[in-house]
Amino acid sequence: MSNSIISNIVKLYVPVLLLIVTTGCGGKSSSSGEAAGADTTVTVENVTPEPAQLPDTVFPSVSAINYKVEVIDTVNSGVIDNLRDLYATTPGAFTFRKDAVRDADFGGSVKGTPSEIVVDWAFKTDFDTRETSLGTWGGGSGWTGQPLYVEWPDSCVSRFRRGDAITADFSKNEIIVGSLASRIYFINFETGKASRRPIDTSNPIKGTISLDPTLNGNLYFGQGVPAVRPFGARVIDLYKHAVTHEFNEDPKAQRRWGAYDSSPVRVGQFLFRPGENGTLYKFSIAPGTLSLHSTLRYTAGGTAPGMESSMSVYRNYGFVGDNHGNLLCVNLNTMKPVWRYDLRDDIDATPVVCVEEGGAYVYVGCEIDLRKEGSASFVKLDALTGKVVWSTEFTGKLFAIGKKHFDGGFYATPLPGSGNCADLIFTNVVRNQSGQNGEFVAISRKDGKVVYSTPLHRYAWSSPVGFLNEKNELFVFTADCAGNAYIIEGRTGRIIVRKPVGNNFESSPVVKGNSLVVGSRGDTIYKLSLK
Repeated sequence: MSNSIISNIVKLYVPVLLLIVTTGCGGKSSSSGEAAGADTTVTVENVTPEPAQLPDTVFPSVSAINYKVEVIDTVNSGVIDNLRDLYATTPGAFTFRKDAVRDADFGGSVKGTPSEIVVDWAFKTDFDTRETSLGTWGGGSGWTGQPLYVEWPDSCVSRFRRGDAITADFSKNEIIVGSLASRIYFINFETGKASRRPIDTSNPIKGTISLDPTLNGNLYFGQGVPAVRPFGARVIDLYKHAVTHEFNEDPKAQRRWGAYDSSPVRVGQFLFRPGENGTLYKFSIAPGTLSLHSTLRYTAGGTAPGMESSMSVYRNYGFVGDNHGNLLCVNLNTMKPVWRYDLRDDIDATPVVCVEEGGAYVYVGCEIDLRKEGSASFVKLDALTGKVVWSTEFTGKLFAIGKKHFDGGFYATPLPGSGNCADLIFTNVVRNQSGQNGEFVAISRKDGKVVYSTPLHRYAWSSPVGFLNEKNELFVFTADCAGNAYIIEGRTGRIIVRKPVGNNFESSPVVKGNSLVVGSRGDTIYKLSLK
């Protein structure tokens, strides 16, 4: 990486190590007078200055939507008090793709060239047999379904031990995963045994749950399918091991669908939660609960699109896609749109922000859903203006089986390359042109040209993750919807290993060292190691 790129990264986005010392597990109250157990911070001297606020600008592209911001809490200004990425220094991976920019920088590592995928353990979930309007959902995990990995501080562990939820297999190193079985499971990372009693979530979870990065005990999740009502978004207080806050179907929403597949993200003192009801919610946070601060509701072409993509965040700008192809940049201080870019079709993949030489950029792809066939766009946009840097098209089509249909294009969230692949960005594309086929592709971050395209055994919705060796060579793990797991050489696209493991890997993995945990449709969560 050149010195100029490093310089830009330092200026534009550098998480501050040891800046936030969380004492939410039972430390002293903050200087603002909050009660013990609330979020508290300690400022360390001689650290990188907090990133500056981005401007309150509205570009002409916003005129394509009709929007309304409603402020419920008129006492608090809504201005974010801390623009640093709170997820950057957490002990683990607390949200979808690890951090607020969603770049999957898990720090995966291997020795030499990995040549084997080992199944370390397989955890069995329950199986939900209830019939819903969208069928039976079973167990395991679906799209996006990434597990969380947590290394609990001793102060948190002592609080957990005061309750009756933990098991004899409880470990400080814990996996937490939401399941289609309408449960949240807690798993000992080393042994694969249940570390706590599961929590009943009433309805299946399809998306990725999110743990508050201040360790105040809040675990955020959204229900994906209404097997029962009420139906909506929830907060769990992990110190009480119970659901303590419910946010049910919103009568003000312009789209009548109360699911939340998006993984919530915390920025400063607020939690942001995109809804499939066409509303972006901004909540003030307290231990065990939330209070609604403000909302952004909008229509495009006369209808309200839903948001299944998770929102990525750069400073005070948030980036989220919807199922009508609108990619919005929102000023999270005011909840007003900054710019809008039209990808022409459903966006379920999460936008990824990368700071590169020249500025900050957003990468994302759309599906082939509304148009049935044609091409899916994968774009690089200027994060501050929405100006397109390049757009690359991938042909494909929607594939129908009976009443079910499987879209072409991009469900996977892209993986920025690192090490010897820092000039590339990787993703999985669904083609559906020869049965249900798909490919793993490497794209030049400079000009959008496809460097290579590696056919997979079946299409993949799961998002790829990376592992670096001691030579700074990148190896990519991905998995497909036929249950195959792959190790791919990042520079060349050569498949080193293809191993049948699970049933259907729609979920994305979480990474720790040379291992990963990923869920399969059916009833199984797997820990795999690259050796």
